[in-house]
Amino acid sequence: MNILSDFQKDAIVRALSLREEVQMFQQIWPTPNARDETVPAFTWAELERQLSSLAVTQSSALMAPDLVSATRKQAAFKPPEMVLREILCVAGALMDETFLRDPARAGAPSGPGEAPMT
Repeated sequence: MNILSDFQKDAIVRALSLREEVQMFQQIWPTPNARDETVPAFTWAELERQLSSLAVTQSSALMAPDLVSATRKQAAFKPPEMVLREILCVAGALMDETFLRDPARAGAPSGPGEAPMT
């Protein structure tokens, strides 16, 4: 019998949590009719560039790559509409002048290179 390491246990808990988050989202927002018109495709680099451009401060613009990276890493495990919602939340945060003023309230990174959970 294999005993799981703490890292493996943590990974399982995170995967189960993500699955539960996706299931809750899909209950609230069922998949729309497949005949609906889709939005034009764009790249992660284009998204990052546009979010950086929309940021109200230089500090928040510098956060755009980390926020896009965090969103991208989880995108494969989430429905497209859920990813869209997260992108909109990132855009809203970057365009909020108060986003980095109170790190505890805003969910901003606590240290260099740490992106908030999305």
